[in-house]
Amino acid sequence: MTQRLSDDTLSTIPSDVARPRFDRAATRIGIVHLGLGAFHRAHQAVATQAVLDGGDRAWGIAGVSLRSPDTRDALQPQDGLYTVAVRSGGGDRFEVVGAILRQLVAPEDPEEVLALMATPDTRIVSLTVTEKGYCHHPATGALDEAHPDIVHDLAHPHAPRSAPGFLVEALHRRREAGLPPFTVLSCDNLPANGETARRVVSAFAELRGAALGSFVAREVPFPSTMVDRIVPATTDADRALVAERLGVEEAWPVMTEPFSQWVIEDHFADGRPDWTLGGARFVADVEPFELMKLRLLNGSHSTLAYLGYLAGHETVSQAMADAPFAALLAAMMEREIAPTLPPLFGFDLAAYRAELLQRFRNPALRHRTWQIAMDGSQKVPQRLLGTIRDRLKAGEPFERLALGLAGWIRYAGGRDERGGTIDVRDPMAARLKDLSERAGDDPARLADAFLSLHEVFGDDLPADPRLRRALEGALERLITVGAAKAVAERA
Repeated sequence: MTQRLSDDTLSTIPSDVARPRFDRAATRIGIVHLGLGAFHRAHQAVATQAVLDGGDRAWGIAGVSLRSPDTRDALQPQDGLYTVAVRSGGGDRFEVVGAILRQLVAPEDPEEVLALMATPDTRIVSLTVTEKGYCHHPATGALDEAHPDIVHDLAHPHAPRSAPGFLVEALHRRREAGLPPFTVLSCDNLPANGETARRVVSAFAELRGAALGSFVAREVPFPSTMVDRIVPATTDADRALVAERLGVEEAWPVMTEPFSQWVIEDHFADGRPDWTLGGARFVADVEPFELMKLRLLNGSHSTLAYLGYLAGHETVSQAMADAPFAALLAAMMEREIAPTLPPLFGFDLAAYRAELLQRFRNPALRHRTWQIAMDGSQKVPQRLLGTIRDRLKAGEPFERLALGLAGWIRYAGGRDERGGTIDVRDPMAARLKDLSERAGDDPARLADAFLSLHEVFGDDLPADPRLRRALEGALERLITVGAAKAVAERA
């Protein structure tokens, strides 16, 4: 096979593979997206393609990688085209997506990115930069003014490295040119992600100058969103599957599940795409939806990832096939998480929980526990600790949540239950490993060591003896009997 997916080879792929139905050459870029990863390509870009197919050609995407050129290098020879493979036990379906018209790498030419963000056609700048991309303290949501990228961007505003740095410099240029601001649309798995973006961007703008800070705080919309779609990392086997199906080479397809959800607060500065054509839902307040998803899906997913990895399960579906793990998650969702959620009138929460468990069981998705376990120090505060705080306030038990938290602590130590090394990917990896090694296998010392992490636990949780007791007890079981037996005890 010598041909590669491109505009020229689109006509050669099988007719039952969906593809762009709009004239890409006649489409304007209206969205600059920071964080050109697999999730964006399987989620927001798919919904945007539906808008473009519907006839509104003002919303093409320019995707910006803030770190690595890998995605750009894969997509540029394909004219920005790529395949979304939707996999389930009932079979696969494929769609070629062409909504991403340009691919940029910020470190190579930050001026090119800034100039594009400052053009009149750009009306939305969206983000999937993960929790760590906000350069904030996860426990408080405040800008980390000592973050190396923030320090750099204050000293070199015309050559930023961070997402806040790019956003603020581009907004500054628009203000100077008399242009309206763009909307900053966070699509990351953060509680109140729009408010988090507003907080860090406004704080950074204020550091740049009082007038700019006031402009950002007063004029720039930061709608919150809730995003949901499982997107495992692409493997060579996935590439081979897509290439065989399409009959052309494909460097970087994305694999995903049939389910997709996007809830967006309808607050934009200068128009927006009709993403309802791609299944999105516009609401006045996204918080109840976001909290439901963050706690039920993401909290359960992380719990399954840490405990499942420790027990030797490579993928989510393998862990879910282990009956005690499935039972633990079902009980945690129903008894510990669901009672902390506000009512969503007309929404069947029990059906949503059942759907989540079924999605986790999807055997066609090889979603690795190791992938979900990345960046735990950034994710745990939002996915588990908020729920634990609410359970403490209500005076209710949280033994399964505590076991998930203990699973993260054991995982972050860098050694699995067979003595092997865990490749821990986390901004705080070295510090977490050092804390773990100093504490050893003493549950009390290990709990004390990790509870000293103000950035993760804040000031309130370490001072609560109920959390300390629950965490020590969960760590004791993991250390003494291992993850599989500890899970069975709590299922």
